[in-house]
Amino acid sequence: MMIGISLISFFIMHLAPGDITTTEANFNPKASQESRQKLRELYNLDKPVIVQYGLWLKRIATLDFGTSFASHQRPVFWQTKDKEGNVTLGMIQEALPITLLINVLSLLLIILIALPLGVVAALKQNQLPDRTITLFVFIGFAIPGFWLALMLMYWTGVQHNWLPISGLNSIGYERMPWLAQQIDTLKHLALPIFISAITGLAGIALFVRNGMLDVLNQDYITTARSKGLSENRVIYGHALRNALLPLVTIFGLSIPGLIGGSVIAESIFAIPGMGKLFIDAVNMRDFPVIMGILTIGALLTLLGNLLADIMYAWADPRVRRGVAQ
Repeated sequence: MMIGISLISFFIMHLAPGDITTTEANFNPKASQESRQKLRELYNLDKPVIVQYGLWLKRIATLDFGTSFASHQRPVFWQTKDKEGNVTLGMIQEALPITLLINVLSLLLIILIALPLGVVAALKQNQLPDRTITLFVFIGFAIPGFWLALMLMYWTGVQHNWLPISGLNSIGYERMPWLAQQIDTLKHLALPIFISAITGLAGIALFVRNGMLDVLNQDYITTARSKGLSENRVIYGHALRNALLPLVTIFGLSIPGLIGGSVIAESIFAIPGMGKLFIDAVNMRDFPVIMGILTIGALLTLLGNLLADIMYAWADPRVRRGVAQ
């Protein structure tokens, strides 16, 4: 599966017009045809695509994602050390912790808000709380993320100067005390985390609501109530656990998103994470960086599917019995 995904991605990427030599020639009008040809030979771009893919696959087998085509020639994945002992951080190694921090915090925010909203909407079906939450869900689906990000940047950053609107740290960050550094970083991440969360919050809340409505009408819920169990035990001990089963797959498939990052949020707020790194690599036709990010994303997608199956079997005894048979 991984080989198939990487092969398709590699060929589709090379269907795009131009390459790194075209980009560098645009920045340097004096670049001659001979210099461009030397660059193509240096990067093996003069070889057939299938040969390029074979060379790339050979490096990947040793976990070598290559070096960037950009002028800094940094390693794509992990740090390297030269003969003098100088360490150069990998591009993905540098961007990954930032993206993980943003997306893990946004996922926690989604869970903490969406689950209670979905449960309340189901328990108060067709009443004011349900209608209010449903309206909120549809608004969350309808609002474009980039538009909301720009509006919040203008309102919180330009008009009121409450939060910084770009970057990860303020000027003079290195001279701040440790606690001030953490507060400064959280202020910079507040808007990106909120934008990343609001786009997934509506969908999860709707899934929880619909799942709870289906479960509350089941016979075993009526039986649990007839046995005299408390309403909290019925709702949170029986109904909610079964209503969350469809979300197990969603959370498993959200793992690639934790690594891939939010392209919109990171690009608009100039956050040096994986999403912005991918956009910059596409614009520069930086093939090693693009393939490195796509390969990691594909691997995490497959692992997310596996994790979702394991979690589903843990949550649903019927699946475990089916596996045992």
